[in-house]
Amino acid sequence: MRRRSTLLLAPALLSLGNLLAPGSARAQAAAPSGAPRLDVVASFSILGDMVRQVGGDRVAIHTLVGPGGDSHTYQPRPSDAAAIRSTGLVVRNGLGFEPWLDRLIRSSATKARIATASQGVTPRKMVEEGHGHSHEATDPHAWQDLRNGQAYAGNIAEALAAADPEGADLYRRNAAAFRERLASLDAWVREQVATVPEARRIVVTSHDAFGYFGAAYGVRFEAPQGMSTESEPSAAQVAALIRQVRAKHVTAVFIENMTNPALLERLARDAGAKVQGELFSDSLSPPDGPAATYEAMFRHNVGLLVPAMRGA
Repeated sequence: MRRRSTLLLAPALLSLGNLLAPGSARAQAAAPSGAPRLDVVASFSILGDMVRQVGGDRVAIHTLVGPGGDSHTYQPRPSDAAAIRSTGLVVRNGLGFEPWLDRLIRSSATKARIATASQGVTPRKMVEEGHGHSHEATDPHAWQDLRNGQAYAGNIAEALAAADPEGADLYRRNAAAFRERLASLDAWVREQVATVPEARRIVVTSHDAFGYFGAAYGVRFEAPQGMSTESEPSAAQVAALIRQVRAKHVTAVFIENMTNPALLERLARDAGAKVQGELFSDSLSPPDGPAATYEAMFRHNVGLLVPAMRGA
């Protein structure tokens, strides 16, 4: 079933709408023809931007977990169920990133199409420590590899085309242009990281969100927390990481925009290191921030990571 919203705004209101946050449906510019637009719910801000890049003016986007939000710990609101119930398409990451979303979809009784942006991506597995034992878990942060981001764009285009066949050609053209930009950005990231000696490519962050980035671009990431911000590191794990930072003279220590910085700040202080800044991992910045889009997020993060790893 396809559900679409009709935009009937006076010209004066259109100029006001351009000033609204891009994470909300109201922020989308009117379609040139004034035609109704496809309502899309995106689970979190990074996906919301990807849908915007592919959908353009034909889509009206509602993002559940907005800029600065933490999808690991998010508590859905009644308005989220209402948005899902009335939408034509829900786009989620998958890979266990939004454990609350399946329940929300069921409770909403929506008839919307459900699309998984990470479909076809090879998931990264890692061992998580907790409660006195270890277990293998799937890392859901697949967008941290720009090649996966290109796959996301293709999946989103096909989901939009299925929900709105009249716009299929536009969605696929937009996705092709988006993938081309991401391929160029991927090459730039590789060039930047290559300027850092391999022995210096060690970074400490708040939680283990950069595994795909590390595997793709040859950087080793360590974190006191696991893949979810809900995980709590043991005192022994924190102490071991402090020793590692000291022994390897790690200079690239970063907090993340959607995590409590207290633990990492204490770790850096105890290790004699300095927090170099704020990375964006699971969430974009507000529109006036340095990482308001997926592409801007990568440029911001790499712009901080490379000089910090070099010790500049």
